[in-house]
Amino acid sequence: MLGQWLDWSLDGQLPDNQHGVFPSGRYRLHAPGILELTPSVTSQDAYACIFSAAIHGNETAPVELIGEWLSRLEAGSALLGAPVLVILGNLPALKAQQRFITTNLNRLFDRELHAEGEEPDRARALMAAVDDFYARHSALTKLHYDLHTAIRDSRYPRFVVEPFAASSIENQQWDWLAAADMQAVLHQHQHSWTFSHYSKHYHGAQAFTFELGRVAPFGQNDMASLAPMLALLTALSEGRLPAQRPASQMQFFQVQHELIRRSPDFKLCFAEETANFNRFEPGTLLAQDGEAGDFRVGDTPLHVVFPNANVEVGARAALLVAPAN
Repeated sequence: MLGQWLDWSLDGQLPDNQHGVFPSGRYRLHAPGILELTPSVTSQDAYACIFSAAIHGNETAPVELIGEWLSRLEAGSALLGAPVLVILGNLPALKAQQRFITTNLNRLFDRELHAEGEEPDRARALMAAVDDFYARHSALTKLHYDLHTAIRDSRYPRFVVEPFAASSIENQQWDWLAAADMQAVLHQHQHSWTFSHYSKHYHGAQAFTFELGRVAPFGQNDMASLAPMLALLTALSEGRLPAQRPASQMQFFQVQHELIRRSPDFKLCFAEETANFNRFEPGTLLAQDGEAGDFRVGDTPLHVVFPNANVEVGARAALLVAPAN
């Protein structure tokens, strides 16, 4: 059954029987793309886990990763010891193999959202699912791993973004991320209204956005490089503490500035194929905007992450970061 969940989700339908069992627990299909797994026995080390993917529809490696993990659960080669909510975010975009249909879903996770349309409605449905799941597992520490791939190459192909929020991250999380072969960590400096930010800001969850390589079609992802990440998901879903490695193996960065596109007359002043974390020296012209003017690097070198000149007016065109002390 679990292996058919993706097909059912893409079809936008649910089977007649929306409940069932597998070797170590039971499942419930709440809606297309929203699957809850409940263990027969909850481990004493269990977190209330949310694993999400396909918030951007063309990012397929996380979907394949979750599919492999679900197949192991169904076969009994992995055992469930923690409650897990599994989410596929933007189903129409996933079916069309597009980043989004109308607007970027990963900027809409705000309880004050007033926009209307397919993606805003989906954001509201996913926020409600998160709220309900965490409310029913309030005795457990909350965790949310939102899995993505980047639209360009990166000097650190596998990295995580820690959302900005008042709640803190457990120290052991960094060691888990290092053991999962994450290469860099990016600390956000302000609210960003992404899906992982929603869980950290509103629920105090241990939450991250993962970038697991570069966007590729189904069947063309380097899944071998994600074996340590699969091991991390498996350990958490089994309710046991994951493997650890020294967090010092990762590079830590802090966001210093967001480049926002303020007008239609906007361009980034570097090559479109520039990799994430590329370094720019003081004085370098990075962007020109018909309203905001020129942006140059100040006295300290900056690295660019997520550059995209084609965002909507008012949206973020790049993050500028520096190594964290």
